Order: sequence, then C-alpha cells, then structure tokens
Amino acid sequence: MGRTAGRSPADTRRALLDAAGEVIRNRGVNASLDDIARHAGVSKGGLLYHFASKDELIQELVRSLLEAFRADIDSRLDPSDDAPGRLTRAYVRALLAPLDDEVAARKSIALIALLTTIPTVAALVTADTDKLNAELYADGLPRDVMTLVTAAADGVSSAPLWGASVRGPEFRTLEHRLIQLTRQPDLWESIPWS
Repeated sequence: MGRTAGRSPADTRRALLDAAGEVIRNRGVNASLDDIARHAGVSKGGLLYHFASKDELIQELVRSLLEAFRADIDSRLDPSDDAPGRLTRAYVRALLAPLDDEVAARKSIALIALLTTIPTVAALVTADTDKLNAELYADGLPRDVMTLVTAAADGVSSAPLWGASVRGPEFRTLEHRLIQLTRQPDLWESIPWS
C-alpha cells in the first residue's frame, strides 16, 4: 500500500493506475475498486474522485499503456533517417529492444491480454492498432514486407510471456536483419517461394 500524504493529484492518479494494473493482473478483471484503492493507499472515495467508475479507470489504464508503447516507438525514430520504412524500423527497435526486466515484460503482456477480454477495451485497442497499422502501411514499404517485418517483431516481443528470454545475440541479429529488410525490400522479392 502506498503513502498518500504529500502526493500530487497527478501522482495519485498514477498510483491508482499502477495499482489497478497490479490488482487486475493478480485478481482478474473482476477485481474490486476497494482492492485497487487499498493497494494504491487511498480511500475508495479518493479513487472515485479521480476516476468516476471502474470502466473509466480501466479505460485510462489501457490508454496509458498504449501511449507508453507509442512513446517508446517515437523515441526510437532515427532523426537522420528519412528513407521509406522509418516508422517500421522504430517499431522493430521498440519491440526487439533488450529487456531490462523480463518478469515485468511478462506481467505487462499478461495484463494487456487480460484487459482485452473486456469488449470496450478490445475496441479501444483495435482502434489504436488500426491507427498504428495505417501509419505503418503509409511508411513507404511494400505492404508484404512491412507485414512480415512487424509480424516477426510482434512474435518475438511476446516471447517473455512464455518464459523465453530475448537477450541472446540471435535476437540482435534478427533485429538487424529485419531492419535491413526494410532498407532493401527487394531482398524479400528475391526469395524463391516455390
């Protein structure tokens, strides 16, 4: 349980979002507001002051997770790179970045999977995914190359959920090759498929 004295409203909101993530991950989507408030170190009334309902709290939690992911992608955009595939390369870098804490990554993936069982959250995530995909499709790469590269990065990024580590040099090699494919999409076309 956190300490509330001296916390700013923004700090309290953040504590409530963090507590919601932790409690929902541990107890499921039916976790109570009382449990979340207690975990954050605030009263239920304090929680309701910041979030009028559990749905509002969950929606804001999901928005914060989506915004953090997008900020991570944006932080990996190379300002000197103006070639087609720039956003796709940042996406690959974000998903294949070496993890400081694979347990935290596993928990985050599990939380998102759990939250997307809620229809309103699924709709929010789908809308965000559609927006990001539209930006990736407009990134200047052939559609099949972008799809292959992002699908590979998506798959590797879920490895911690299954207990796999993505720290090995083979993952740095994969990252390099996926990025290389975005710079030379004709390599994809030269692969014999039959």
